[in-house]
Amino acid sequence: MRATAIAHPNVALIKYWGKTDTEQNLPAVGSLSVTLGALCTETTVEFDATLKQDMLVLDGCAQPLEQGRLQACLNAFRALADCDEHATVTSHNDFPTGAGLASSASGYAAVVTAAAAALGLDRKKFRSQLSDIARIGSGSAPRSLFGGIVLLSLDGQGTSCRQLTTPDEWPLSVVVAVTTEAKKDITSRDGMAQSRFTSPFYEAWIRGHADNLDSGVRHVHERNFSALAELSEHNCLKMHSVMMTTRPPLMYWSPVTLACMQKIMELRADGVPVFFTVDAGPQVKAVCLPEALATVTTALHEVPGVLRIIAGELGEGARVAGE
Repeated sequence: MRATAIAHPNVALIKYWGKTDTEQNLPAVGSLSVTLGALCTETTVEFDATLKQDMLVLDGCAQPLEQGRLQACLNAFRALADCDEHATVTSHNDFPTGAGLASSASGYAAVVTAAAAALGLDRKKFRSQLSDIARIGSGSAPRSLFGGIVLLSLDGQGTSCRQLTTPDEWPLSVVVAVTTEAKKDITSRDGMAQSRFTSPFYEAWIRGHADNLDSGVRHVHERNFSALAELSEHNCLKMHSVMMTTRPPLMYWSPVTLACMQKIMELRADGVPVFFTVDAGPQVKAVCLPEALATVTTALHEVPGVLRIIAGELGEGARVAGE
């Protein structure tokens, strides 16, 4: 009744922002993402008949504020496996938690993978259920169940997720410029709710999203890096326009964030195959072709205020340790 899983965070190139159903944690739009092999979450789930409640320990600290989401996920597993035992979940990230690097996505992808293994569930047979359970914890967690480039689509009253390319089929590199180790003041979940009801740009964001997503998928199929680069940056800036026009405004960027974005734009203007994307946080992710990795890493490392660089290739999907 114990298993350990490894998962990687992901970053969306065509993003989602907003929910249609907060109880089911249903995104308002689909998304297209890449899985980040250089960042990792390792999580152990152990079911124990002696426990009186579920417990989460993250990076050595108990997480009572996360108890509701975790319990909802584990309740779904208990129903699926006809089990009544509570569980201890022990998790560790090798990157900053809650700072705009999708730690919740990798965290809940690892939780569902480890919980399924601990309960002896066939992960292939229950793939759609695992995706739904992961989404309860984090709207982007289903994407971290897969490696490479991943499409999350709206599917009736739920979502579906599939891998478009493996890391080997279209090798890409990602350079993360860490601009702060601090947790953000407003979570993505809370920010999305504020944007939905207060941003004058929110409805336009929703209306224009399907075309962005279809185009992004086409560019991936065609391996058209330059077209994907332009579209991804445009989609990123549209999302942050919604955030900035939310009341009160969601200003996730810092001056260092903007400096990194400008540096990446300069590199691409000089012919370097790279583009930026930024989620709900101050960290900048530079997606590039592998031959540009060293150039991009050096350039971002030299931006004043960048604390450190995390660079690597696209990662695999969530998996049980040792498999």
